[in-house]
Amino acid sequence: MPGPLSHIRVLDLSRIMAGPWCGQILADLGADVIKVERLGAGDDTRRWGPPFLKDSAGNTTREAGYYLSVNRGKRSVELDLKTEEGRDAVRALARESDILLENFKTGTLGRMGLGYDDLKEVNPRLIYASVTGFGLTGPQANDAAYDFMIQGMGGLMSVTGGPDTEPGGGPQKVGVPIIDIMTGMYTAIGALAALANRDQTGKGDHIDIAMLDVSVAMLANQAMNYLISGQTPARRGNRHPNIQPQNVYPVQDGFIVLAVGNDSQFVRFCEVIGQPALSDDPKFATNAARVENLEELEALLIAALADRTITAWCEAFAAAGVPSGPINTIDRVFEEPQVRHRQMLREIPHPLSGTVKQVVSPMNFRNAPLSFDKAPPLLGEHTEEVLQALGLGEMQT
Repeated sequence: MPGPLSHIRVLDLSRIMAGPWCGQILADLGADVIKVERLGAGDDTRRWGPPFLKDSAGNTTREAGYYLSVNRGKRSVELDLKTEEGRDAVRALARESDILLENFKTGTLGRMGLGYDDLKEVNPRLIYASVTGFGLTGPQANDAAYDFMIQGMGGLMSVTGGPDTEPGGGPQKVGVPIIDIMTGMYTAIGALAALANRDQTGKGDHIDIAMLDVSVAMLANQAMNYLISGQTPARRGNRHPNIQPQNVYPVQDGFIVLAVGNDSQFVRFCEVIGQPALSDDPKFATNAARVENLEELEALLIAALADRTITAWCEAFAAAGVPSGPINTIDRVFEEPQVRHRQMLREIPHPLSGTVKQVVSPMNFRNAPLSFDKAPPLLGEHTEEVLQALGLGEMQT
């Protein structure tokens, strides 16, 4: 059965992470995503290694792990946009597409005659999504950006990491390019909303998504904590600013994550650790009280948790309905029984290596199940088939 977007074509002019992440989401949902890449060079991430994929003979290919993580399910077409022929090919593709993704510097495609105002003349129903660091307007509209710098500028690093007063404290970035990923997700949401609106109006739209805007939007409860209190949130390590106890705690053979989310869970938690009186103590009986008296509470919890193993505690807390878990390394994530059951790791046929492992979409549809059968494409793998379908098979790309 085809995926829910099997009737949609996406022209993906983007590269690196944010735009391609959006394109991969749409491809996973069944869209025909045509990835346009620079002639002879391709997406920058193809070279962002090691590691690189090994072929069937064990030789190192030019397919970097970074590239393989964000381009599943697409078709690759090589074009030289510096030539009129290359630009004509983009116009021909735009005429047949529903969504266009691009993350060129502001104004670059407009100067090529491939901006929104140009292409809406070719296809008034086209949804044109521009992904930039700072947006299409404003004093920094022309500036380049990367995930790391935006994590800093947008405030995320100010609340990530340990307090300055503790050893190893200081600002930290998130361990994955979270701004790029969330920007790609917001872009996908915007594109799908524009598709729904097009069904009502018959008209396309121009979506302006800025990484800095996304970073600010992601501040969520930390931003609202500041806005209603006037107090600037500080780095607290693994401590939650609003809900306690939520932290990483040492146990007999390592560490566990505890995420006690409400007062009834705290009652059960106290019973499991053999300290039922704690939940009756006015200093700890409510979440607000626990936040106010966290230092005293944590000293008691560290002592209570020290004498059992990760497995023993996690099993006991699970039986009581108290959220907890181990801190898995990446290799152990894929050994988790629940992750294996949900088939989050798949192997997809690949022309060089036989198969390539992929961490697949978390979305599951009962009536339109997703299929994962198209590996991240080789550079220009589909140039001939795509251009011939447009009647451009003889052009010099």
